[in-house]
Amino acid sequence: MKTARFLDRQSPPHIVTLVAIAGLSALTMNIFLPALPSMAKDFGVSYGTIQILISGYIAMTALIQLVIGPLSDRFGRRPTVLGSLCLLLVASLVCMLATDIYTLVAARMVQTAVVAGIVLSRAIVRDMVPMEQAASMIGYVTMGMTIVPMIGPTLGGVLGDAFGWRANFAALVLLAAVVLALVWTDLGETNHNRSASFSAQFRAWPGLLASTQFWGYSAVVTFTSGAFFAFLGGAPFVGATLLEMNPSTLGLQFVFIAAGYMMGNFLSGRYARRFGTFIMMLAGTLALILGTLVPMLLLLAGAKSALAFFGPQVIVGFGNGLTLPSANAGVVSVRPHLAGSASGLSGAISMGGGAASSLFASAILSVETGAMPLLLVMLTCGVLALAALLLLRYSDPTDSWRSEER
Repeated sequence: MKTARFLDRQSPPHIVTLVAIAGLSALTMNIFLPALPSMAKDFGVSYGTIQILISGYIAMTALIQLVIGPLSDRFGRRPTVLGSLCLLLVASLVCMLATDIYTLVAARMVQTAVVAGIVLSRAIVRDMVPMEQAASMIGYVTMGMTIVPMIGPTLGGVLGDAFGWRANFAALVLLAAVVLALVWTDLGETNHNRSASFSAQFRAWPGLLASTQFWGYSAVVTFTSGAFFAFLGGAPFVGATLLEMNPSTLGLQFVFIAAGYMMGNFLSGRYARRFGTFIMMLAGTLALILGTLVPMLLLLAGAKSALAFFGPQVIVGFGNGLTLPSANAGVVSVRPHLAGSASGLSGAISMGGGAASSLFASAILSVETGAMPLLLVMLTCGVLALAALLLLRYSDPTDSWRSEER
């Protein structure tokens, strides 16, 4: 692999650029979470209605990834990322100026184009390095990326308190322009084995879809992410309604899960090559389960503080950070020549599952039930992720696990 030189399109993209495109994608999802209750009030709708900006966004993200992966395999990573950033910039501007809920929701759905940042950062890494090194590099990219959404809700809460919820979308307009300029100057093309046509690409899909490894890795990604998306769907209600927090205070609570995620990604980047992807995923899914059991036990013991609910989410984030880099590296390594399509398809599956868990978690919460239903959904996701991992490990008739870890 050639050495990456910053702001040089003739060399592989710098890690700063990969972090920026992936981080902006994550930030777009969560920057305005603390402002959801005030947005609902401003538009005169219920919390369940305004929550479509999260669950609908996740569902649309699932659909858009089905297109982004094949587009990047056919036309290249660079033009696909540039196009997605242009769409984000325009859609964020429309969101900022929206005067009715329908315009806001429609523009919010167009914002999903930015998911190319997450999908293609993984594919770009796989274009550059083999699987074991990809798991490590994806871990470092995701660790850096996590800093952005970690401060996102906090920034969104402060902006919302000071200037109103529209300031969150104004910030996205500015950041989209900055990242677009960065990508234009630094991101060279890494896909040098492009599909000859969409028909040739789709003819190769049956081999991908018939792979038990692809579905196994995708299931681990889906259920691990499902716990996080359930948290995103239910946590604003828990913080704003049950704990009566203002937007800026609520935004600070998201630091716990994001900080844990960053620590997990750091360890994944450092140790994935040494211990192998299975060990990293096993440790991560067990941490996810533990992170949901602790607040459940605290609630049952009568603890009702913000720290009792949000504090243990650092363990949930840590588990996600250990699991997802290895699982995503596995997804894009099943058929390396279809890395973009595999990343997009797996991302669509995980986002579809995430939309369902987010919507379900927010729908079953009420003042009477408290936060327990949300934690039960998250625990179920953790148990299913562990089951998928064990099935992947012990139902694979090949020697791929051992050969991968050598």
